[in-house]
Amino acid sequence: MTKILAAALAALTLTAPAMASPDVDADTAAKVREKLTAEGYEVRRIDNEDGMIEVYALKDGARLELYLDAELNVVRSKTDD
Repeated sequence: MTKILAAALAALTLTAPAMASPDVDADTAAKVREKLTAEGYEVRRIDNEDGMIEVYALKDGARLELYLDAELNVVRSKTDD
């Protein structure tokens, strides 16, 4: 039983870094924050997901997930319940 558990934990440890998305560089994050703040958003978090910049933000009391392309254009948004 302990060998199975140890093997499962080892497998999870080895695959976890492959699933993690790289961080957005500081310069890009600053540009995203500046652009969205000027548009009335309160930026909470900036990540990379599926080749796009993912931003968690608030606007008019609503929690939003915004997806930006490389040119920092919002290409998709959804309400974060």
